[in-house]
Amino acid sequence: MRHIAVIDVGKTNAKLALVAAGSLREISVVTRPNKVLQGPPWPHFDLNGHWDFFLHHLAAFHAQWGVDAISVTTHGAAAVLLDQQGQLAAPMLDYEYGGPDDLAAVYNALRPDFALTGSPRLPNGLNLGAQLHWMLETDPDLRDRTAHVLTYPQYWGWRLTGKMACDMSSLGCHTDLWNPWTGQFSTLVDQLGLAGKMGAPRRPVERLGRILPAIAKATGLSPETLVSVGIHDSNASLYPHLSGQPAPFGVVSTGTWVVCMAIGGDLIPLDPARDVLVNVNARGDAVPSARFMGGREYELIRQGQDAAPDAADRAAVLQQSLMILPAVEPGSGPFQGQAMRWTGDAATPGERALALSWYLALMTRTCLDLTGARGPVIVEGPFARNADYLSMLTALSPEGVKTALSATGTSSGAALLLTGPGAAPETTDVPTPPHAKDLRAYAQIWRAHI
Repeated sequence: MRHIAVIDVGKTNAKLALVAAGSLREISVVTRPNKVLQGPPWPHFDLNGHWDFFLHHLAAFHAQWGVDAISVTTHGAAAVLLDQQGQLAAPMLDYEYGGPDDLAAVYNALRPDFALTGSPRLPNGLNLGAQLHWMLETDPDLRDRTAHVLTYPQYWGWRLTGKMACDMSSLGCHTDLWNPWTGQFSTLVDQLGLAGKMGAPRRPVERLGRILPAIAKATGLSPETLVSVGIHDSNASLYPHLSGQPAPFGVVSTGTWVVCMAIGGDLIPLDPARDVLVNVNARGDAVPSARFMGGREYELIRQGQDAAPDAADRAAVLQQSLMILPAVEPGSGPFQGQAMRWTGDAATPGERALALSWYLALMTRTCLDLTGARGPVIVEGPFARNADYLSMLTALSPEGVKTALSATGTSSGAALLLTGPGAAPETTDVPTPPHAKDLRAYAQIWRAHI
């Protein structure tokens, strides 16, 4: 196996990456916006547009480099409902849509307790169970039309192979539908009338099947091309480190969401009110996790500017203790319901950018602490290229911070599902910043404010 094509659907962009099987480096990555279509009947995703995009670039990748296998990773809080013929029973709801909150009281009476699922109660459709409940109640015929419910990675697997499944990492992503300790569906599946309709739960490390003849014809790929079961994207970032990195350690998967996962950390009580949850990793094991919408917050504060802070900006922000206090995106994260505010006015774009990077690092460290994380912290994704974010996080992480060299940690992790576990992926140690003492003092003031 030389080259693995990875379908990688994040909340912001849909990607197809070609990954070298040996090094797990991306040879090529193409993207398209993951736009939300406003309806009818509700805000949903352009699944057919993504499908055409994936097929086109699978053919192009194969023509130029050769594609030997396909893996799939997607964002969580997502499932696709299919009818008896395997067609969409309804469009795939956008989890940020507020409709499910209209039936929150009814749903709250149905959902199992956090102690049984590791799922905190979240707004909008962030609990997949709440999405399904609202859709089934809003469209009275939908339950009868629905023959199969597939978690999102397995929808693409179904289109590629004709085989149906759900994967444990997607079921374990705050769905309310899964018990991560017993490895079984929760009582909510029966409560929703979906018993017998959920795809069979499988571990992401298994293989779903070979591509359909029609896919081979459309793309030029061999009919023997294997497809992985697929995996939730944050767990794709975690997976490469499970074999090669000795516990304890933490992994920070960054993108639209910043998800902090603790492996072998301290066993502390998990607080669902602070967006702390139990994820399920590629092997089916429970992983204490916490998250906030860091990529979204970055875009909201950045407002399209790309200012690079200089030494004067750093001195000014430290001297004035210029800070962003949480939460920029108050619907999720460890400070839900709190209104963002600045402690002062940024005099330059560089000061604004620096305060933002430090805010994101402080939020990350808060999430790591809420999971009981110990050991080195490995940062995956876009924030691994933000030097000011890394400086603050390193100053607050006494056992060090490493960055993954992969540009798209989710893609390399998904590719590894097909190659099998190997050595830990390449990482780079982040040096302790010379002004670490000043950064720790800044962090202490930030914590006092909140």
